[in-house]
Amino acid sequence: MPHLDVPGASLYYEAHGHVSKPALLLIHAGIANLRMWDPQVPALAADHYVIRFDTRGFGQTSTEDVEFSNRADALAVLDHLGVARATLIGCSRGGSIAIDLAVEHPDRVAGLVTIGSGPSGFPPTELTDVEDARFDEIDRAFEAQDWHRQARLEAALWDFGPLRREEDLDPDFVATAYALNRVNVIHADENPVSLPLDPPAFDRVVDITVPTLVTVGEYDISEVLAQYEYLVSTVPEASGCVFRDAAHLPNVEQPADVERVLLGWLAENGL
Repeated sequence: MPHLDVPGASLYYEAHGHVSKPALLLIHAGIANLRMWDPQVPALAADHYVIRFDTRGFGQTSTEDVEFSNRADALAVLDHLGVARATLIGCSRGGSIAIDLAVEHPDRVAGLVTIGSGPSGFPPTELTDVEDARFDEIDRAFEAQDWHRQARLEAALWDFGPLRREEDLDPDFVATAYALNRVNVIHADENPVSLPLDPPAFDRVVDITVPTLVTVGEYDISEVLAQYEYLVSTVPEASGCVFRDAAHLPNVEQPADVERVLLGWLAENGL
């Protein structure tokens, strides 16, 4: 299995398609790992060089307890594979990393797609009472170091959304959502320190000039919906898309819809 050694870590990555094709870098959510992109990779790889990796603390990547930069790790993967510029496609935390990278290294970014993401430095947003209560549950599991319960509560809140019930959703999606976060429990004892972008991206997204697609699931939490509205209205070249009947991982819950939107947008922008 391919791993890339970087300072203090061994990054697991996968590449699909031909290296001569336009490159896509897929960055996973904080409640998942690179497997979340499985539904889209075959179609994307038909005309693109598709790269994905597990960030530190997730999936099959291992790390020491060191300071590091998610942006530097992403660039290290691109450099290792000989990719000068890529379109970044990131979900949730992965989208925030992609935004930071687009701001800090615009010469390496050909296009940007975010799914349920916000820029670093986004001001705190008032949550609903239901969301507050669900986050309190997650905090109690963290304090008790009950990592499996924490992972399950995180998946239930983010993947299903605060307004929907698990029993009303597709059982296969529910099982996949839990599985994508459960494997990350093995990293509970790892404590690397992520170095933030300084200054953060919030006031700098106006400088993003590449084609940008901002998307969100209609049942995502209120903070993420606010971040979506901010990015759509602030990034100069941004277009928006709301995925119906989905929450934080629309590409897992509504894979065909997301695939259609991504392929159409990439073709429209020559990426």
